[in-house]
Amino acid sequence: MLQINKNYKTESLAFRLSCHIGSFIKLTIILKNILYLISASLIVLTGCSGGNSGPQQGGFNFGGMQRATTVEVTEVSQQSISRIVRAYGTIRSQDNVRVTPQISERVTRLYVDLGDTVSQGQVLAKLRDVNFTDQVRRDEAQLEQARLSMQRDSLEVSRATTLYERNLISDAELQNAQVAFQNSKAAFQGARASLTQSRESLGFTEVRSPVRGVITSRNISPGDVASSATPIFEIANLVGYEMRIFVPLADRRLTKIGQEVSVRLTGEQDQTANGVISRISPEIDSVTGLAEVVISLTDVYRDVLPGSLAEASITVLTRPSALVIPRTALVENVQTVLDPESNTIRLERSYSAFVAVDDTLAAMRNLEIGLEQGDQLEVLSGLIEGDKLIITGQGGLEDSSKIRISGRGRPDTQGQRSIPPGTSDSTPADTSAAPESSGSENSNPA
Repeated sequence: MLQINKNYKTESLAFRLSCHIGSFIKLTIILKNILYLISASLIVLTGCSGGNSGPQQGGFNFGGMQRATTVEVTEVSQQSISRIVRAYGTIRSQDNVRVTPQISERVTRLYVDLGDTVSQGQVLAKLRDVNFTDQVRRDEAQLEQARLSMQRDSLEVSRATTLYERNLISDAELQNAQVAFQNSKAAFQGARASLTQSRESLGFTEVRSPVRGVITSRNISPGDVASSATPIFEIANLVGYEMRIFVPLADRRLTKIGQEVSVRLTGEQDQTANGVISRISPEIDSVTGLAEVVISLTDVYRDVLPGSLAEASITVLTRPSALVIPRTALVENVQTVLDPESNTIRLERSYSAFVAVDDTLAAMRNLEIGLEQGDQLEVLSGLIEGDKLIITGQGGLEDSSKIRISGRGRPDTQGQRSIPPGTSDSTPADTSAAPESSGSENSNPA
């Protein structure tokens, strides 16, 4: 019985050991499969990244060999570049006239409305004129009365002079006649002046346009009382248009009277008008810190309406022969610097770019940037004319990184042959092997 129990325990232990060994073998097989999958994935990813023209982090190191990064290059050349001051402003007429009545009276009729074109002297509105008409009539009657009195006294002076010459009247009587004539003459002149004034007031009941232009604002309606202190019309003179912009002090120092300006309405792609700087404010606004610059439009290519928002581009500086590179080729380095004295943080920016050396290596150049115009930059130092500037794929490059210029195939590095895209490594080997086999066949006639 004891021998049977021992045999049973031995068999149970052997069975359990065999189960553990089987589990260990299965786990080993699973781990092997996982390692094979990871290796295959790395190979596929490495192969895919070799044909990508985008930026690569310095190329992959596979098998101890650095893979070349595909880049695009352009040749550095001299071009013209300008510094352009851009600002927005509102187009308006050069002369915007506000029409204000000379008298305060009720409006009886309007002859024009918003948007109408009027000529100089045209009647715009009619004011109530009853009182002024009556005043003119009274002044006309008084003038006529004064005229008759003056004529009468003039005859009296003539008659008194004749009688005096005949010694029929005394000197006092002649002088009285002359004084009466002078009084009536003064009364006549006063009556005539009163009539002139009353006629002018009557004329003020017709509000006329002082200029030729377009009605841009109407601030009154029939029945309203027009005041001599409130404009009732605004007229845009058709002499020309101007644009007022506001620029900071740095740009104000660069602008000069007579500089040409390109004007483009917002929302449009093409240029709308040309202009020149006609006036520059001699002071800076204390609140905004901006200076006013007035631009007179000279050539208008499209319909321009007063009040339109437009962008003005002023060319303040031009360098006809400068080294110009695209902004996309620039690599900007920003460093945060703590100033212990002032306990402030400032940003220090430096710029660099990469050039291709022998079409296989990338060399980093530190740059000094000058003028900027859109996506073009002027290079003051760091590059020379004819350098092959890398414009695509430079984001992950380092100095002396291996590169491959897009469209030129892979370079021969470390004894490797350039393999055209889409051709496997075995194809050249098979091709080279074919002549050997054929040669051996020819050399063995048997």
